Amino acid sequence: MSLPNQPDPQQYQQLLTEKTAQIQQKFASFGVQKDDLEVYASAPLNFRLRAEFRLWHEDERCYFAMFEPGNKHKAFEVKEFPIASQLINQLMEKLLVALHREGEEILRQRLFQVEFLTTLSGDALITLIYHKKLGDEWQLKAEALQAELGFPIIGRSRKQKIVLERDYVLETLNVAGKDYHYKQIEGGFTQPNGEMNQQMLAWAQSVSEPLQGDLVEMYCGNGNFSVALAGSFDKVLATEISKTSVNAAQYNIEKNNIENLIIARLSSEEFVQALQGEREFRRLEGIDLGSYNFTTTLVDPPRAGLDPESVKKTQEYDNIIYISCNPDTLEDNLKTLTQTHDIKRFALFDQFPYTHHIECGVFLQRR
Repeated sequence: MSLPNQPDPQQYQQLLTEKTAQIQQKFASFGVQKDDLEVYASAPLNFRLRAEFRLWHEDERCYFAMFEPGNKHKAFEVKEFPIASQLINQLMEKLLVALHREGEEILRQRLFQVEFLTTLSGDALITLIYHKKLGDEWQLKAEALQAELGFPIIGRSRKQKIVLERDYVLETLNVAGKDYHYKQIEGGFTQPNGEMNQQMLAWAQSVSEPLQGDLVEMYCGNGNFSVALAGSFDKVLATEISKTSVNAAQYNIEKNNIENLIIARLSSEEFVQALQGEREFRRLEGIDLGSYNFTTTLVDPPRAGLDPESVKKTQEYDNIIYISCNPDTLEDNLKTLTQTHDIKRFALFDQFPYTHHIECGVFLQRR
């Protein structure tokens, strides 16, 4: 069986037009008019930099598979994945050839999932996930496979992770003519559509260019936005709860020679408590919050949006840059934010073509 409903590039523009109309209608009550909406189109093919597949076994043959929604027993063979990067498609083919070679049973047996992480700059990472314990024999075979494919491999099973070389990829993004370098960790969050990420960062830079003072960012991840925006502000303080993401962000700060950006490992709720003087945190030791002149905040929350306390704190800043992956929670948050701020710019970034998912960027300023 072949994967149904393969994307049709001929339909892309119509689907984007429908998303645009949906967003304009949804946010019309906030004063967003059709001509106000900035729409950023994706490449129709090969835009996705990461992908994961089940590995389906039939006798001695195995193949990449996806499933019907709600039916994990009906597997569709994936021979190629047009929305994924060309490098992912090349590695899919090479990996299957290697797995089926005689003498490679230990690599193939009980392998049930494969994950690919690639970059615009040509790096890649392959994670093989098993229903068995991985031993020395597996590692020797995997090291040979890694040399053959030319990219690092990670082996995973229950309570086990074997990193043969490294557990990250290195990316270079070109934003408004300048290169920014990022370490992206396996399992950590990264923007899946790299070209669209570059456009989002360029939009955020254009919003920030006329602003003054300091920037505070919550949910900064590996510093994707804060690294690119540091040059627009006097100082930047960003927060992230994930330890691995914070470590990647520290690497990215050093790699990009940024001296005015500090990352603190705190949740948004903890950071609000610290700013209000309700609690002291050892993780903020050496950081004088009183020395900052925060005029702007950037928030890029998960699909659940901002919690009520974070919304209230966000309202205290003159300028708000809100990156949203969920129009519903964005709408809910804007009902409160627009009580004190006006929407100045509104962008639609087609991060996820051929799906109902929509990424938005909103810039608000205090009235």
